[in-house]
Amino acid sequence: MGGLKVLFIGGTGIISSACSRLALERGLDLHALTRTDSSIRPLPPGVTRHLADIRRPETVREALGDLEFDAVVDWVAFTREHVSTDVDLFAGRTGQYVFISSASAYQTPPSHLPVTESTPLRNPYWSYSRHKIACENLLLAAYRDSDFPVTIVRPSHTYDPATVPFDGGWTVMNRMIEGKGVVVHGDGTSLWTITHHEDFARGFVGLLGRHEAIGEAYHITSDESPTWNRIYTAMAQAAGVTADLVHVPSDAVMALDEDWGSGLLGDKAHSMVFDNAKIRRLVPDFDTFIPFERGAREIVAWYDAHPEYKVVDARMDALMDRLVDAYRPRPL
Repeated sequence: MGGLKVLFIGGTGIISSACSRLALERGLDLHALTRTDSSIRPLPPGVTRHLADIRRPETVREALGDLEFDAVVDWVAFTREHVSTDVDLFAGRTGQYVFISSASAYQTPPSHLPVTESTPLRNPYWSYSRHKIACENLLLAAYRDSDFPVTIVRPSHTYDPATVPFDGGWTVMNRMIEGKGVVVHGDGTSLWTITHHEDFARGFVGLLGRHEAIGEAYHITSDESPTWNRIYTAMAQAAGVTADLVHVPSDAVMALDEDWGSGLLGDKAHSMVFDNAKIRRLVPDFDTFIPFERGAREIVAWYDAHPEYKVVDARMDALMDRLVDAYRPRPL
């Protein structure tokens, strides 16, 4: 793996930041194409930076010149137009193109668990997931028709210390700390796979430059699948408070706020447990070492160290007030 020349389009996001660090640790010649120098997750020293806007292909061509790569990873492609541009830009100049899809593209709700890479792709609830499926279809057609060297990776819910893993972000934590009720969809007992970004990186970096991965799809997730009640409780315990959980049907959330509700009905409302056998066959040293209880403590510590990011979304806070008032059990 050492010596591979790899381009990350992005590289400072929740998932990609850990992959950037690990790629450098393993000796990759890592390049990053970004629009700006600023991020709460800055690129680590040793990355070759190229300033360009992937949505303006002419700036990419100018920034990269005639550089070729062993692998190109697009962390910020979300539509058919995005990946079509990538095919035009990188056909013939990379040995592998890695598309970051989403595990939410799998059949929702799943007909059986655990989910494997052969589980059908179908999500009638969430447009984000349908766009990812359309991207996969275009790229696989390019692989079949013109040997475009695509590898598809489907992360599930992946977090880092700067990410509160709830809709509303810090707003939910602020409600916990102030003793307000917090909205938990359904009865909170569905199982949810939540993955630390450093665990994801161990599987992902091992895929880079692997010819066996061309034309294939992999999900990379934790083997831990706590209930949503447990996830909320772990975050509250990390903050030293007790969570007042108020269970609300996902349909009720959808009726009040379509964006929030579609993310629940199209993803979080259903138990999702994954079989990681396929990634382990290709990357035998992939394992997940960071339990969510540890991750929860990391999140609270990060926000305590960066209080400027403890931002409350007034609109989401008001929506949560309405749902809590409507669905909190009444005394008999």
